[in-house]
Amino acid sequence: MSEKAYFRGTGRRKTAVAQVRLTEGNGAIIVNGKPFEEIFNMPRLQSVILEPLRVTETSDKFNAVVKVVGGGTSAQAGAIGHGISRALVTMDVNLKPLLRSHGLLTRDSRVKERKKYGLRRARKARQYRKR
Repeated sequence: MSEKAYFRGTGRRKTAVAQVRLTEGNGAIIVNGKPFEEIFNMPRLQSVILEPLRVTETSDKFNAVVKVVGGGTSAQAGAIGHGISRALVTMDVNLKPLLRSHGLLTRDSRVKERKKYGLRRARKARQYRKR
């Protein structure tokens, strides 16, 4: 690790944006001032957040302070995982191929499609009756 005090990474998923700051520590992850287990109480969401640290085997070497806004809990968890991955790459460029092979550096660009006028939802139309 270099002489820098922390490493930053920004993660995005749907409309959620997470600003991640990694520092040396014991593995604590603080999201918006609370422990991440308090906000993300489902094991699936916790594993999405911890995936980059688990893949690089650095789960007990770094603390993460995260500020996340927008989206729901699933999108926020995805954004945090993406941000942690990017912060790890700024710390050590040699981790990039490993994280990329697990698909952790790819931004998931799927967002909700906008509603069109004349329709009930984005694609749902009224039922057509021929006779």
